[in-house]
Amino acid sequence: MLKFRLLLWALSLLMKKAAKKNPNFQQQIAGKDIGFQIQTADGAIVRQFVIANERVKSRAKALSEPAFTIAFKDQDTGVRIMTSKDKNAFMKAIQEKDIQVSGDLSQFMWFQGAMKHLKNKKKG
Repeated sequence: MLKFRLLLWALSLLMKKAAKKNPNFQQQIAGKDIGFQIQTADGAIVRQFVIANERVKSRAKALSEPAFTIAFKDQDTGVRIMTSKDKNAFMKAIQEKDIQVSGDLSQFMWFQGAMKHLKNKKKG
């Protein structure tokens, strides 16, 4: 039950670290001023991410007006997709309606691009 919440928290830590140490991620967030959230479809678990001044802030609370929202069908689906090794898992899940994305889709696409810089560089 706690896994999805923990995964979102870990994502926030990864993003905060990347904002300080990863030049590629820093480039992605330079000049960005955006708030978005990732949650379960029922809203039982929600985590906001706010990017401003080249920093990432995050808390377990909904934003009043997120630029976009990524809502997973349920916790298990969120964990399965977010930890999948299949780079197409996310898009498949959207097509299968396991994920609903609402709001500004161009900002969502930016987020998808920025997330690629969080992945481990080691290929094996």
